[in-house]
Order: sequence, then structure tokens, then C-alpha cells
Amino acid sequence: MLTYPVIDPVALDLGPLKIHWYGIMYLIGFLGFWWLGKLRARRADSPVTPDQVTDLLFYGVLGVVLGGRVGYVLFYNLETFLSNPLTIFYIWQGGMSFHGGFLGVLFVVWLYMRRKGGFLRLTDFVAPMIPIGLGAGRIGNFINGELWGKPTDVWWGMVFPGAGEIARHPSQLYQAGLEGLALFLILWFYSARPRPTGVVSGMFLLFYGLFRFLIEFVREPDAHIGYLAWGWLTMGQLLSLPMILGGILMIVWAVRRGAHTA
Repeated sequence: MLTYPVIDPVALDLGPLKIHWYGIMYLIGFLGFWWLGKLRARRADSPVTPDQVTDLLFYGVLGVVLGGRVGYVLFYNLETFLSNPLTIFYIWQGGMSFHGGFLGVLFVVWLYMRRKGGFLRLTDFVAPMIPIGLGAGRIGNFINGELWGKPTDVWWGMVFPGAGEIARHPSQLYQAGLEGLALFLILWFYSARPRPTGVVSGMFLLFYGLFRFLIEFVREPDAHIGYLAWGWLTMGQLLSLPMILGGILMIVWAVRRGAHTA
């Protein structure tokens, strides 16, 4: 069993101003998107110019934050929201959903491109940069000692504060490795040369959905939701199934269509 490295969630305490590691992880994700986006925008097949990446990031931040919060309330805390709709604004209590943030990003990307056309070209452009933020966010979860895994007897299990005295899977690190690093490498190198429009987006849907679905088997389900069916199906898995199916269908459609992003 490994010792959980207890880290103060507050990275910098300036009296009335406290800078949390979780917020820094978000900043790393956004800066990583901006830097990598500038690099990708120099390619001949880019749907945006390097100068437009900053505008795109602004839209993306809105989509992630607003969509993530709305998604959490609707997918994971609907009962509380129905009893008190104002809880959607209680951001200080925590609660963000990847699937909600993903839908939020899709919506703002559509807004950004609605007059320009090329929605899938832009999602292909954006997809390889998203895993940086996903990986950073999961590291933030690990630092906060939240969203831990199920009990385990593997040697790398950890005892998390507030999770009892038994060792658990550090599922946050599993997600950082798969949804962050592995997904980034797959999409970045696969998209290094022009591909049929929509394939990279389909790859993102497929692999994120698959990674998330598998990790949910060793991640503790949300206490107020538990399992949805069969003693193992979680909300995260249910929301990932459409991503897996949609990714497969999009890849097949894009390959048969055969139009390249260049």
C-alpha cells in the first residue's frame, strides 16, 4: 500500500485571496489548449488562424464552466435542483460534470462556427487539445482527495482522507493517465496529418467514452446516486455509452465519406 501524499488544496494563501490547486489545474488546461492551439493553427488544414485561437479559448472556457455546472446539476444532483433551483449557482459547493462541459463546448463551438461553416473541421481541430485539461483536472481531484476509487488490496492502493481506513484505487490517477495522457497522445499523433473530416472527433468520443466506462468499474460511485442497474452500472458509464456508439458511427461515416480536412 502506498501512502497518500496529503497536499494542502490551497496552493497560495494571500489572506482574503486563496488560490486552490484545483483552479490552477483548470488554468493549466486552458493554457495548454491555447499553446497547442497556436501550434496547430499554423497548419495549412487549420480551420482557424493562430490569432483566432484566443477567441476560441474564450468561448471554450464559457462552455466548460457553464456546461460543466449545468450538467452536474442535471445529471448528478437533479433532486436538489428541483427542490431549490438556486443551487445551480452554488459553485462554491463544488460540482462539475465532464459530460455537461463537453456538451457546453459543442454548443459554443457551434455558435462560433454557425456563420462560417465547418463545424466538424473545428471539432477535429479542438479534440486533440482537450485531454490536457482533462488530465490536469483529475490531478486536481487527486490533490483534493476526492472522487476516489473502490477498496482494493493492490500494492498501489491508498487510504484517502475521509474515505475510511481501507486502501482504495487512486482512480483519479487512472483517469489522468488514460483520459489525459493516453487520449492526448492518441489524438495528437493520429491527427498529425490530414484525416477525413470527423474522424478525429469520432476518435475522441470513442476513446474517452471507452476509458471512462472502464475506469468506472474501479471508481466509487456517487454516494447519493449509487448504481443505476445490475449492481455495477454508474451514471458515468451510462453517459459514456452514447459517446462510444456515437464515436464508432462518426468514424465509419467519415471514412466512407472520405472528405479530408485539408
